[in-house]
Amino acid sequence: MSSRKLVVEADGGSRGNPGPAGYGALVRDALTGEVLAEVAESIGHATNNVAEYRGLIAGLTAAAQLDPSARVEVRMDSKLVVEQMSGRWKIKHPDMVPLALQARDVAGGLGSVSYAWIPRNRNAHADRLANEAMDAAARGEQWVRKIEETPGEPEPPPSWTPPSAAPTTTILLRHGETPLSAEKRFAGTGEIPLTAHGLAQARAAALALKDRGLEAIVTSPLSRCRDTAAEIAAVTGLDVRVEDGFREADFGEWEGLTFAEAGEAWPAELKAWLADPEVAPPGGESFAHVARRVRTALDKLKVRYREQTVLVVSHVTPIKLLVKDALGAPMTSLYRMHLDVAALSSIDWYADGPASLRAFNDVHHLES
Repeated sequence: MSSRKLVVEADGGSRGNPGPAGYGALVRDALTGEVLAEVAESIGHATNNVAEYRGLIAGLTAAAQLDPSARVEVRMDSKLVVEQMSGRWKIKHPDMVPLALQARDVAGGLGSVSYAWIPRNRNAHADRLANEAMDAAARGEQWVRKIEETPGEPEPPPSWTPPSAAPTTTILLRHGETPLSAEKRFAGTGEIPLTAHGLAQARAAALALKDRGLEAIVTSPLSRCRDTAAEIAAVTGLDVRVEDGFREADFGEWEGLTFAEAGEAWPAELKAWLADPEVAPPGGESFAHVARRVRTALDKLKVRYREQTVLVVSHVTPIKLLVKDALGAPMTSLYRMHLDVAALSSIDWYADGPASLRAFNDVHHLES
């Protein structure tokens, strides 16, 4: 089960009960409070309770799209919906029964779901979205607002201003050379050792990082990263913390193959995978799925090491995903980045402003 926890805030209402109705919902990361998705919709003529249930269903659906294995806490200011969905109150009104069943069906696809009542003043964001939807319904408009998978950092203001707080800095190091990377083969979650040259690259990176002010080292659990991280730990004296979320993508049946070999055996599957980040290799993991666990790992890192400089030893896919999030770039940007073995990249993550990519694919320490 995913260790990620999400919070759904939902609301709905009507002008007149029944009357012009709409709902609003959002999904937050429970660790950081970051808004990951928003959805709101005008639903024509309906009651408050119908609109509130519609908001709940929309919020649960958005959470499931972000991470179907997440633990979800739903927060609403509707005591009726919270008590009914918690199983403490019976559902008597015939209009509510199918909506409650639909909500339970969506909730059943998540890791776990709990419900909590909150006062209206603590549900202001969802309330605002619901009121926008009700305004549209009152005007007779069919109106939908939907924002999903927003980047890991807040949207920059229209005219950029410097953040006021110190950043959390991640220095990103791809592991050293392995037999598969030397032959440009798919290397996912398998345990692949460093070559002698890869170990030398790790030691060169350690010397380059010795005086960079590192305060912590976090690594993927795979041995090629742990062995690379051990070289940096040896020169800095820092402990190494393993974070499973920074492991490489699972390439399934393509593990150990070249692109040409995978294309020969699975031509349609490879073409689909290259065209769509939601598509997984046979028996493997999609980039979209990897993105969700990498973002969770980053959220935990920013909480644990707030305003510190942290070395993250990882792989091609997680590092590219972190760069994508820092730039607010689309998922297709992954296909336009090249990352060498033992390359260094650096990102400053600001709590009150956009992230800043400071370096990418730096290999100067290997030029000897």
